[in-house]
Amino acid sequence: MRERTNEQWLAELRGPNPDGALADLYDLVVRGLGAALGGYGGGVEANFGDFAQEALIKITGNLDSFRGESRFTTWAQKIAINVALTDLKRRRWRDVSLQELFARREAADRGPADAQLTPERLALQSTVLQELRRIIDEGLTDRQREAVVAVLLEGMPISEVARRMGTNQNALYKLLHDARKKLKKRMEDTGFSLQEVLAAFEEG
Repeated sequence: MRERTNEQWLAELRGPNPDGALADLYDLVVRGLGAALGGYGGGVEANFGDFAQEALIKITGNLDSFRGESRFTTWAQKIAINVALTDLKRRRWRDVSLQELFARREAADRGPADAQLTPERLALQSTVLQELRRIIDEGLTDRQREAVVAVLLEGMPISEVARRMGTNQNALYKLLHDARKKLKKRMEDTGFSLQEVLAAFEEG
């Protein structure tokens, strides 16, 4: 692969015959993914080609956003790594059902107590968790409950939850916003301020 300046990369990728630059960029991106994700495990290396192809589509579609503040190759590799990490995060949840997440959360709530906590702190945490669980079960709609458990409690990516719930990300953000407001109000109605809830789970 021959060296190119930022300007040469842009000119060739925008030119009438970009095949040579695309082939070199593909090789460079695959090597960059290997350096960044080589220790990721799980046979991720087998997907580098797919990640690189998707990254090339994003890179060539966003050439106008490159400002020249870094080397073009550095900018391109950063896009490729983001593409790969996003896809790997999505794959992590591909075979996990929302129903499994509910069961997982219930098991976590019944999990072993932290031996470092005082009896008073344990009692407060237990009370707060019980109240949150009651409000989630009784005070939210079915859709709000699904979204809260998946996104806020289990950390599932917004895009994946939206896909499973048959909605779009903007609608899901609105659903979560409304659910958060309802949870906050219901907790305050039971006598717990936001500060008290946070204090119950802070370190130390």
